[in-house]
Amino acid sequence: MAQSHLLKALPRYVCSLPQPKGDAMGVSRWASCVAAVLVACSAPPAKPPTGNPQAEIVAMLERSAADWNRGDLAGFMSDYAKDSSVGYVSGGHVQYGWQPLYDHYQATYFAPGKSRDSLAFEDVRVRTLGADFAFCTARFKLLRAGSVTASGPFTLILQKRGDRWQILHDHTSSDPK
Repeated sequence: MAQSHLLKALPRYVCSLPQPKGDAMGVSRWASCVAAVLVACSAPPAKPPTGNPQAEIVAMLERSAADWNRGDLAGFMSDYAKDSSVGYVSGGHVQYGWQPLYDHYQATYFAPGKSRDSLAFEDVRVRTLGADFAFCTARFKLLRAGSVTASGPFTLILQKRGDRWQILHDHTSSDPK
């Protein structure tokens, strides 16, 4: 019996071909596997995203940097989903929740007397993961008097909620010094 490339790709314990001796159990498992493949292949395709996610997310990041540079922490943080499951990974630490992230930024960059470098984003690339989800990679730069004080790559998982994209997860790394 010829095997299709789909059947070869499935694990043996999920989809084993019937034994030549007419093993009823093998035939039943094989028929179940074929049915599962047919159901999966006949599912409707994911709904394409509306609008232009690349342009919308680039505009969001530009606005976010402008908020940061103006000292508007509330504006900067408005791009993060305001819930307890938003994730932030940086410097070997994982943090969950919008409020703890807000408090971190407040204490580290926005407290009275703290110096805050100008923020810019570069090389923004967006890949949609369905109608309402996107994956973004880019680079950040912090600048003081025209010199880079910190930079590095980051990835974002975003969800479109209503008419705007919101960050669900942010993983930011720093370039080696």
